[in-house]
Amino acid sequence: MALARLFNKRGALAALAAVASLGALAFAGSAVAQQQQRAPDGWQVCNETTYVLEAATGRPDGRAIQVQGWTRLRPGECRVAVGAPLARGTHYLYARTSSAHRGGRQQWTGDARLASIPSRQFQIENPPRCSDSYEERRFRRVQINKRDSWRTSFSEASQFTQARARQLGLQRLLEDAGYEVSEGRRGADPRRIAQSIAQFRTSARLSPTASQDQLIDALETAARRRAGQVGLTLCNRTRGRVWTAIARRRGEGWESRGWWALAPGGCVRTIDEVLIQEVYYVHASLDSPQGPRYLAAGGEPFCTSPARFAILGREQCETRYYATTLFTRIGARNRDGLVVDFEERDFLEPGVMPRQLTPAAGDEGDRPAPAGVRRGLDPPSAPTQDRGSGD
Repeated sequence: MALARLFNKRGALAALAAVASLGALAFAGSAVAQQQQRAPDGWQVCNETTYVLEAATGRPDGRAIQVQGWTRLRPGECRVAVGAPLARGTHYLYARTSSAHRGGRQQWTGDARLASIPSRQFQIENPPRCSDSYEERRFRRVQINKRDSWRTSFSEASQFTQARARQLGLQRLLEDAGYEVSEGRRGADPRRIAQSIAQFRTSARLSPTASQDQLIDALETAARRRAGQVGLTLCNRTRGRVWTAIARRRGEGWESRGWWALAPGGCVRTIDEVLIQEVYYVHASLDSPQGPRYLAAGGEPFCTSPARFAILGREQCETRYYATTLFTRIGARNRDGLVVDFEERDFLEPGVMPRQLTPAAGDEGDRPAPAGVRRGLDPPSAPTQDRGSGD
């Protein structure tokens, strides 16, 4: 297990103010409106949110479903995701926010489970079972009854026109890239926004004639670079699927969260804020035909659940109907961010259990204050899965 990339503290980072409510993100009714109106030929998807989105679609192909992604959508932008002629019937749609945005990746989902390849462009026939190369995502069902054109829009709990979404999206990217554009409770300051844009154009060496699309693209790149320097990122450098979870101090107690399923070559940012603790803990198990392989480094006990989880406290796991699982200790003193690479050599052979280590002084157990337990919550930093849901 390699701490491949470490980022040193360089002073406090400016707080990022939210431009629009993160609210509940959903589809039709409160978030996606399917509009039967004249549009370019094919299935057009529109982004009426303040985020840069990455969308994936599924379309019927005989008895199969063809899944493809990713269609990138700037705030306020529409693109044709599936060309005409369209097949009448059930189609599928999923979207996630760009990793450039702070606050964790938001998702627009449904109840249909389809395979995807999260780390690159893809077009696949949805398999009966997700292999280690794929990750399962929950897609929204979209009924299309016209062969020439159809339009579906993504939106947030607060509805925006495309023009307003684009304006607020530009402000969000400025803040994600480290520019302060708000003025206390007054919200965004137009003068600060203009000054920040001018400053960024200069620092990014954008042409004076660069379009707003080019500005948004450059800001997303800058924000992604900045986001990659903070938090805790886990990467799978093996040839199989790796299931991961994290644990850390939370207030006066402990918190464990999972699961994140990583396909080969995949990464997930499990914490997307500056690391303030000196120590964090990670669990990883590598799927193999002979059974799971656990980290050879051993670890300390925390509570987990087969379903996705967020659990406060690390004691009496079985009494609370959880399992006790070993997590490996990782030092993070004086670092804004860590990237942990899991490699084949880090894992024991199937059937071999890791050794339990003695907790460090002061880490023996829970302090009295946080006795509560939370079940089935998505960590805010990244979407999780039930353990084994992709199989």
